[in-house]
Amino acid sequence: MRLLFLGDVMGRSGRGAIAARLPALRQELGVEFCVVNGENATSGAGLSPAHARELLASGADAVTLGDHAFDQKDMLRFCDEEPRIVRPLNFSKAAPGRGARVFETVRGRRVLVAQVLGQVFMKRPFDDPFSAVEPVLKSAPLGGAVQAIVVDVHAEATSEKMAMGHFCDGRASVVVGTHTHVPTADAMILSGGTAYQTDAGMCGDYDSVIGMDKEEPLRRFLTGMPRGRFEPARGEATLSGLLVETDDTTGRALNVRMIRQGGCLTPS
Repeated sequence: MRLLFLGDVMGRSGRGAIAARLPALRQELGVEFCVVNGENATSGAGLSPAHARELLASGADAVTLGDHAFDQKDMLRFCDEEPRIVRPLNFSKAAPGRGARVFETVRGRRVLVAQVLGQVFMKRPFDDPFSAVEPVLKSAPLGGAVQAIVVDVHAEATSEKMAMGHFCDGRASVVVGTHTHVPTADAMILSGGTAYQTDAGMCGDYDSVIGMDKEEPLRRFLTGMPRGRFEPARGEATLSGLLVETDDTTGRALNVRMIRQGGCLTPS
């Protein structure tokens, strides 16, 4: 099975790129199941129900969130209404929606999608991500109850993401990091057969400061003083993510490669 994961969608630029290019990209790559992180799709802070519907209509089979999961208050209700939205497992015990869901592809294959938040350097203390994901992996064994498992690790620290990759190795098809918006050059298959990348990067304008228009972040770095709000950059977006091919029987990864399409990160 071919699985496509696309990193944090950033604002209008990222949404536009998903709508314009994802349908053709799925066909070109022969993708059976696609996960998109929609964490910053609405003005760079969270995801609105309307924009979630746009991502789903454009070809996302599942949309994961992150630490800004409920910045858009309508998402509190929408998470319960739309089963294709996956919020972090360890966000809060009172959070609506679910942090892990099993989906069925058009070919009848079952794919588990789960998301956890990291603890290191995050703005608020979240529950332990390792103990949160453990029962999920046990409940749906790879190659048995499900044919593929995708784990989105929304975290700041590269070490914590890598630790999660090794923790899930052999029990998940893909462990991929999100949140930091900068793609890492470490796409690989771990020793147990799990495809891994520390950060998928963002689907947004890279002529920016992690997706935000450069002026205000630069001012704050140079002067320490804010003058306005951060606003998502609106230049052409690069779609950034990970393509993984899995074994039909075991669910483990056979091939993995980084995806870059459009914008200023497209390989020459």
